Amino acid sequence: MSSDNRLISERFPRSNNYHPEWLIAGVSGGANSLWLTEWLSSAIDLRPGMRVLDLGCGRASSSIFLHREFGVEVWATDLWFSASENFLRIRDANAEDHVFPIHADARSLPFAAEFFDAIVCIDSFSYYGTDDLFLNYLARFVKPGGVVGITGAGLMREITGPIPEHLKEWWTHDLWCLHSADWWRRHWSGPVSWMLNWLTVCSMDGNYGWIGIR
Repeated sequence: MSSDNRLISERFPRSNNYHPEWLIAGVSGGANSLWLTEWLSSAIDLRPGMRVLDLGCGRASSSIFLHREFGVEVWATDLWFSASENFLRIRDANAEDHVFPIHADARSLPFAAEFFDAIVCIDSFSYYGTDDLFLNYLARFVKPGGVVGITGAGLMREITGPIPEHLKEWWTHDLWCLHSADWWRRHWSGPVSWMLNWLTVCSMDGNYGWIGIR
C-alpha cells in the first residue's frame, strides 16, 4: 500500500493497494473507476477464468483491477481511447496474457453471442445505453445465467426546467445523457426482455448501480 493517502478509503480496501499516481494517470472520466469497480464487484460472483467484458473501460484501469483482484479474463473495450495505449498500460501491469484491449463501438461489438460470463459498464453506460433497444442488444453477448453490471454517476432527480443554479457553472451539453435512478427503471421496464435485479440507489454520493441476470 502507498504512503500517499489521497485516495485511501476504508470502504474500498482492494483499491487502497493501488498507487494514487497510477490511478490518476489512468483517469478517463470524473469518477474513481477503482472505487466504482470494487463497489459493483461486491455484488457479482467473479471467479478465476471467467470471461468479462469491461465495456467503456477508458484507459483500462478497471480491467486491470478486475483481473488482478478476481483472476478473470477481461476484454477491455473502448471507442474513445486507443487500444495500443491501453495495451502498454496493461503490459506495464503484467496483465497482457489476461486483459485484452479492444477498440470498438458499444453499438457494434465484435464478439460472439453468449461469449461472456459477465459484462460490466463502469461510469460509461449513460453515453451509449439510452437507446430503448440497447440493453437487449448487449444481453446477447452474455451467457444464460450471466450477469450485466452497470454503475455510474446520475442525477438525484430529472431536470425538467432550466439548469439549476448550482449546476450551471459546469454543465455542458453532453451531460444531458445523465438521468435519475427512477428514469432508468422506467427506461428498462418495457423493452428489456430479461430480468433486471435492482442492486442499489444513491448509495455512494449520487452514483448508482444495477445488476441484471440474463
